[in-house]
Amino acid sequence: MHMQIPARSALVSLTAFGADEVRRHGQTWFARLALAAGADGVEVRGELLGEDAAGELDALAAQAAEAGLARVYSSPTGMWDAAGRFDESAVREGLDRADRLGAGWLKMSIGGFASCAPSDLAALRTLLAGHPVELLVENDQTESAGTVPALAAFFRMADEAGVSLGMTFDMGNWHWVGECPLRAADAFASRVRYVHCKGVLRRPDRWVAVPLESSAAPWRAVLRALPTDAPRAIEYPLVGADLARITGQALDALRRMESLSHENE
Repeated sequence: MHMQIPARSALVSLTAFGADEVRRHGQTWFARLALAAGADGVEVRGELLGEDAAGELDALAAQAAEAGLARVYSSPTGMWDAAGRFDESAVREGLDRADRLGAGWLKMSIGGFASCAPSDLAALRTLLAGHPVELLVENDQTESAGTVPALAAFFRMADEAGVSLGMTFDMGNWHWVGECPLRAADAFASRVRYVHCKGVLRRPDRWVAVPLESSAAPWRAVLRALPTDAPRAIEYPLVGADLARITGQALDALRRMESLSHENE
């Protein structure tokens, strides 16, 4: 059974616990921790699955179904490869894994999409037709799949081909590609179904993800520009000795900040 993600849900992307730790303990262990901390759902990460991916997805699906946890499946592979070819096998694998997990949504980037042939979008439309899992396009940290012009061009061509897609809006990723998140919110708000909540700070050599309250970015204005009912997920590092308490506090803060960002509307 596919668990739909209720409006205004607060989720935890399991990558927030750190790739090394998640690979050591497994995503099932961290999904249990997120549940204990009060999460409404979890985002399962394809790049953090172990060697027995099918078995791990089955275990996660059973655990989440029993607890009533919503789930999202995140594929690390783009829909188009680096050479600009449509990667049908990657999309099919993402859909199959999301289906196995009982996820309502599959999250993918457009990868190396540039100027695809109409047949590529027709193939994507065929893959998605009647499928119980909904595909959401995420802005990643690359020029080809994370800038406003690249995504606007993709959505325009997809619409023309009859492929209507929603979006995962990652609040922090825009900074990695030099984009203004407010400009992006203005461009894509009508498509946004799901929001990755992470703040950002600039170090001398790179951007880093931080909690919203520590962010140098105008996160309140960004949240106000996005749909109020779109589920939110924590995707900044959660670290500390008492992870359940820290995660619970982060979830409480996310819910409180969401309310505050809209209180004057």
